[in-house]
Order: sequence, then structure tokens, then C-alpha cells
Amino acid sequence: MSIKAKRFRAQPTTTLLDGSGRRSSELNGLMRVANVIGRAQEHLRSHLPEEVRPHLFVGGYRQGKLTLITDRAVWLTWLRYEQTRLLELLRQLPELEAVTGLTFKVRPVAPPKAPIIRPRALSSQAADELSSCARDTEDPRLKRALERLAAHAEPPTGAH
Repeated sequence: MSIKAKRFRAQPTTTLLDGSGRRSSELNGLMRVANVIGRAQEHLRSHLPEEVRPHLFVGGYRQGKLTLITDRAVWLTWLRYEQTRLLELLRQLPELEAVTGLTFKVRPVAPPKAPIIRPRALSSQAADELSSCARDTEDPRLKRALERLAAHAEPPTGAH
């Protein structure tokens, strides 16, 4: 088994961002395209009907064509129907005056799963220990933090 040597050594980000070297020009080009895509998405969303906005994403810009992505086929049909108007809207941005066409794609987006919330309980015994530590602590910030934590204890049984 052979180990291939890396062609490029890691560079400090300052070298990449300050404009020196071949890699920085690649990064600058990538950043320019990312900014154009972001501006295109903002511009389109600000001019679209409210119900369409969350379903439209600008996916890329290549060879004069902007890729629009939607999460459902019904919006794809709507986007195709509105293609001429969308191109006019995009050409209002100076950096997109040369857009020659649109490419459409459907990419279903899985909804983000809500994190499982497991409430944690702090026993009154643990709260007593934390309060005791707070009393014996001289650092005022640590003392306040321990006191706040101790305040989250379960109320004693029978008390409401």
C-alpha cells in the first residue's frame, strides 16, 4: 500500500483571503458566485407570492444559466409558467444581466427533526449541595452560577 503525498500544504486563511496566490483567486471566484446566488435568491423571494417563497432556492449559476430548486413538483410547474417574468426579475440585478436561461430541479427537502426535549430534574439534595458549594466559594461569578443552578431544583414534595 502506498501513501500519496499531498500536492498542496495547508495554508493560513489569511493567505487565502488576502488575495495572494492561485488558490486565493479560486476562493475569490467561489465567493463571488456564492454572493450572486444569495442576492438572486433574496431578490426572487422578495418579488414572489408569499406561498411560493419558502419553496424556492437558487442552486447554482453556470454558463449563463441559473438553477432554481423547489421542494415540490407543483411549484416546479408554477416556476416554469413564470419563467419569463423570473428572468426579467433576475436581470434587474447588475451581476445577473447576462442570465440566458433557467434550469429547474425538484429536490424534496426533509423537514428538520425537532430535538427530543428531555426535561431534567434537579433533586433538592443536589440543590442543597450546590448551595453549600456556593456559600463556600469566594469567586463571585462562580458563586452566582452555582446559586442559579441550585434554584432549578424540584420543589419539595407536598409544596406547590
